[in-house]
Amino acid sequence: MCNYSERDRASMGERVALELDLVKGFRFFDPHIHMVSRTTDDYQAMADAGVVAVIEPAFWVGQPRTGIDTFRDYYSSLIGWERFRASQFGIRHFCTIGLNSREANNEALAEAVMELLPFFIYKEGVVGIGEIGFDDQTAAEEKYYRLQLELAKEAALPVQVHTPHRDKTKGTSRSMDIALEHGLDPGKVIIDHNTEETVKEVLDKGFWAAFTIYPFTKMGNERMVEIVKQYGPERILVNSAADWGISDPLAVPKTAALMVKSGISKEVIEQVCFKNAVAAFGQSGQLDESMLAEHIVIDQGQKFEGNSILRGGQQPRRDAGSIIIS
Repeated sequence: MCNYSERDRASMGERVALELDLVKGFRFFDPHIHMVSRTTDDYQAMADAGVVAVIEPAFWVGQPRTGIDTFRDYYSSLIGWERFRASQFGIRHFCTIGLNSREANNEALAEAVMELLPFFIYKEGVVGIGEIGFDDQTAAEEKYYRLQLELAKEAALPVQVHTPHRDKTKGTSRSMDIALEHGLDPGKVIIDHNTEETVKEVLDKGFWAAFTIYPFTKMGNERMVEIVKQYGPERILVNSAADWGISDPLAVPKTAALMVKSGISKEVIEQVCFKNAVAAFGQSGQLDESMLAEHIVIDQGQKFEGNSILRGGQQPRRDAGSIIIS
């Protein structure tokens, strides 16, 4: 177990601040982050680092849900409270809605979720079906993956695909093959959690290749730099997938800073850390660059269903004017 002294922590904070100075003035879009698990401090740090928009995919909460109402409340929080909470720090919040692969194996509950999904996927701020796909690569996971691909076709929404942690190459190939079997345009399917072993096939087949930057597993930011150098920026997205585990909500700007140090151009960095996310998920009709260019005027005195982000007599931050969250 690592026990850092206050001096160590201060040193690490200074180093991160110096790295982020390299990308001052950049805009970032994290297209896969689970903000329901993060704090308001994370939102503030992200805003300070240049993150202007996020996409929050529906995922599993660390333990199995036991009833359909828990899904209903969770989806409601993604399109309601979390969208409001992000706005209080000047960040635009979007989400993808779906039945995650782990919980697809509880078929009785999965059937009920499939009936619930159509009530949420057409809501404002929902930019895709996701994250869906494989975990243990079971028959039940495949069944509900296929059903949700059909739902995405019906709704004309992009699809955000979770690729499995185990036997990833096989699971990634199978995910793409099934999407093609169902007649989906690969240009509307974002294959996530890629590695060096999967990226070439994903790009060759015309899908978007998203990469999760975790501190110790999956794709580190040094490796991400090498992938961009090798494959270029076309159809490549960088995300943090930060959640309730050990993860980093600043992974996108930190990776961009490393790209600057590695000599990658600002244009390429903007493409993989901002523009490609807009292009991929903008196919939902729910977002575009002009929307993200509009400044959110912050008024932390606002409330959502009677609740605010403030506690204990804190004074709200107020910019000139006010914002409206629909």
